[in-house]
Amino acid sequence: MSRSGQSHILAIGGGSFRSSRRHNQIEASALLRYGLDLTGQDRPKLGLVATAMGDSSDWVLKMYGAFAGWDVELSHLTVFPMPNVADPRAWVLEQDMIYVSGGSVANLMALWRLHGLDEIFEQAWRAGVVLSGQSAGALCWHVGGNTDSFGPELRVWAEGMGLLPYSCGVHYNAEPQRRPLLQHSVGNGELPGGYAADEGVALHYVGTEFIQAVSVEAGAYAYRVDNEGAGRVKEFRIEPRLLTP
Repeated sequence: MSRSGQSHILAIGGGSFRSSRRHNQIEASALLRYGLDLTGQDRPKLGLVATAMGDSSDWVLKMYGAFAGWDVELSHLTVFPMPNVADPRAWVLEQDMIYVSGGSVANLMALWRLHGLDEIFEQAWRAGVVLSGQSAGALCWHVGGNTDSFGPELRVWAEGMGLLPYSCGVHYNAEPQRRPLLQHSVGNGELPGGYAADEGVALHYVGTEFIQAVSVEAGAYAYRVDNEGAGRVKEFRIEPRLLTP
């Protein structure tokens, strides 16, 4: 399998999928096309992971349908009631890109660690498999962020894989608790400084370096959030590159 020789992570604040004209269906957005292009493959292998949704079969089927007409080879990994593939490590390393859905990031990380998937995904990242995901699937690669895994009142969460040594903010312009809680937790040192993404925006990292933000929504942004000391936080707005639909 040809690899770019680089380790890519595409962390999506929201907007991986959009509503389809087909009844009760969804369509993959240009954010996922951007991620697939990073693989350098003409017909990339895309592995779908819905651990954060409890491996919902309905959601897995919707994700398959979202790529109708795309030149991509789809498969998926589940852990309920047992792994659906004989060798999860081999399956992950065969993929060109992994997409992790939103849901409960706390449950996701607990199950990944139980099954050794955290170590497997790190190995895949170092081997050049593009890691991507939305919300929980974006937070997991970072040190942490804030989450509704424990209820509608957001909590600070710092149990991520830490492949990226930053905090991460998702749904930044869509849920009013998100921005102030991230700023507060960075300011008091609960979380390291990091990056955040509005709906429709993705954060692209090569290795551990933030390279750029991309967007499918005009007027949506990414942000750098830094601890300025003495509880102060500075937020820098980052203009994303607008992708064509």
